Amino acid sequence: MIGYATIGTNDLEKAKTFYATVLAPLGARPAFASDRMQGYAGAGGAMLAVCTPYDGKKASAGNGAMVALQAPTPDVIKQVYDLALANGGADEGAPGERGPGFYGAYFRDPDGNKVCVFKMG
Repeated sequence: MIGYATIGTNDLEKAKTFYATVLAPLGARPAFASDRMQGYAGAGGAMLAVCTPYDGKKASAGNGAMVALQAPTPDVIKQVYDLALANGGADEGAPGERGPGFYGAYFRDPDGNKVCVFKMG
């Protein structure tokens, strides 16, 4: 159902480096770009983009907003989480079971956007 999600940034070059590194274990690759946006595509067709706001105002993380990225295994979840923390991200919840059939990890990117990497089942 979701085609793509965008995450705002105040430093596009830093965000591009962060997400290229963090999304690599998920098989994501650069898909489209402009002077203010970089998109990444993974398996399944959905895309994630980082962008500077169109209105030219400062990007800010949404309160209660989060992007969740599906991973194939708990090992990949840990790898993405570890890469996020090693590259300027902040811990929001270490990898682990969150309930029956849901395994996930949470971090914030350098701009404060909250991201979950998860596996169901």
